[in-house]
Amino acid sequence: MLDLRQYTCLGAALRDALDRFSSEVCLIEADRDREKVRLTYSDFKEIALPLARALEDADFDSGDRAAIIMTNQSKWLISAYAIFYCGGVLVPLDYKLTAAEHLQLLAHSKSKVLVVEYYLWRAIMQSPEFSKIGTKIVLVTESPLGTDLAGAFRWEDFKRKGAPDFVMRQREDVACIVYSSGTGGRPKGCVLTHENYLEQCRSLTSWYPFWPGVRYLSVLPTNHAIDFMVGFIGPFVCGACVVHLRTLRPEFVRDAFVRYRITYVSLVPMIVKNLEKGLRAKIDELPRWKHAILHSMIATNKLLTRRRPNVKLSRMLLPGIHRAFGGELLALITGGAFMEPSTMQFFYDLGIPVANGYGLTEAGTALTLNDLKPFRADTVGKPLPGVELRILNPDADGVGEVAAHSKTVMSHYLDDPELTLETIIDGWLLTGDLGRFDGHGHLQLLGRKKNMIVTEGGKNIYPEDIETVFDGLPVKEYSVFAANYIWPTKELGGESLVLVVRLEPNQVFDSKLLEEVSGRNRRLPDFKRASGYLIWDKDFPRTASMKIKRQILAEEIGRSLDRTAIVKW
Repeated sequence: MLDLRQYTCLGAALRDALDRFSSEVCLIEADRDREKVRLTYSDFKEIALPLARALEDADFDSGDRAAIIMTNQSKWLISAYAIFYCGGVLVPLDYKLTAAEHLQLLAHSKSKVLVVEYYLWRAIMQSPEFSKIGTKIVLVTESPLGTDLAGAFRWEDFKRKGAPDFVMRQREDVACIVYSSGTGGRPKGCVLTHENYLEQCRSLTSWYPFWPGVRYLSVLPTNHAIDFMVGFIGPFVCGACVVHLRTLRPEFVRDAFVRYRITYVSLVPMIVKNLEKGLRAKIDELPRWKHAILHSMIATNKLLTRRRPNVKLSRMLLPGIHRAFGGELLALITGGAFMEPSTMQFFYDLGIPVANGYGLTEAGTALTLNDLKPFRADTVGKPLPGVELRILNPDADGVGEVAAHSKTVMSHYLDDPELTLETIIDGWLLTGDLGRFDGHGHLQLLGRKKNMIVTEGGKNIYPEDIETVFDGLPVKEYSVFAANYIWPTKELGGESLVLVVRLEPNQVFDSKLLEEVSGRNRRLPDFKRASGYLIWDKDFPRTASMKIKRQILAEEIGRSLDRTAIVKW
């Protein structure tokens, strides 16, 4: 791989990688059972540079911001490289957000350029807020010829001849603005520098290296912090290959493992859990004698790999299971949400290590990772090289808030100095997560201090961001909380939201009001819905500017009521 200590920006590292590994395959794009695109690093360069030249001619300057809203595909990475080549700042947005949310984040990030997939651009054009869009240049991928794009350009046509000028950036310059939550409340744009990413890549690849011939299956969206690093930057600076699927249907994902002989894949815990369920069901369907033989081989593998994984040995003992994953899988990479230890142990016993980690957008990608020396299913691993962690104000059990100091920690929140000062103190990032270290240097997470939940799919849900759906509710006041924020527990998983309602004097929470509240709640996606509500009989404490003092309110409720006060829908 490239020696990233020699580089000051991602653009320079990627530029050198395209030349060094020119004949290696860098990208494969498949749709169902058809391969649509196969690019070498040289091919990638030939497509990206005319796009960079066109951006240059359109006055896209160093430090200008460009957003990408696309599903996983080759054009995502090509566009990102062209943006970095021009010295731009990348704003990766989640394609699953609504058109209104996309428009809000485009405005908040002040993006000059937008690269967007055709079906998403159609939704944005139909939004009532579309007329306020401030983006100057819009490039639409996969748009049919002759389509009215409201002044946007077809991505495929937006290219110019001639060599673009490469713009060198410095390590302290902004590389990306990444949003750590949805919208509707206070957009949290994490400003990450080139140094953040270069150091994160060095850190991760020191434990889990890539090399030419490695094939990484990209299942998570590329805008996701994990996939951006280990599904783009990491593989590219090492000459590896990224496989994109344009579908996530299980049968085609299973086929991709075998067809492309996948080496690594990153998955959110929910998908890993579903894989476990599918495997267990197939094992249970085996005839009794095959079932007995398989369990004997699993037990033998478990005994021989109890301290360290030995993938070659595991493939010999359990060939059928490993063939189903392509025969060359080295590890499943996961993080972003609570992972049940039993699920990780299940895969490890089959000879498929799960590299479980812990991180947050504000720290780039990961702070800790299981280095498998030895494998531990009950922790989120050890701090990565260059990462220092502290436990603040530990209690008698050693549990306190996890704080992090590293070159991977973001610079600040975009246009939000107040939140930045609350989050980064003397260079230490306050994560809001509760944890402790065991006797072997591994971090155990045991709950959340902050008013936030994390879904099984790895999405951060901030209650403040979803309160707008209840705007105009005919009550005196209301607020949304994570239940574990009101009633702290030293455990993860099973997190939920609760709506706290303060009624007007003499008001009754009758069936009409219940229907109003529950109806609004149903408008939210499943993973954002409150699990129930509770009635609070005191006025909410507020600041001089009339903001709710959330922490004080949560503490008052927690002292006066227990979880049984929550009324389920």
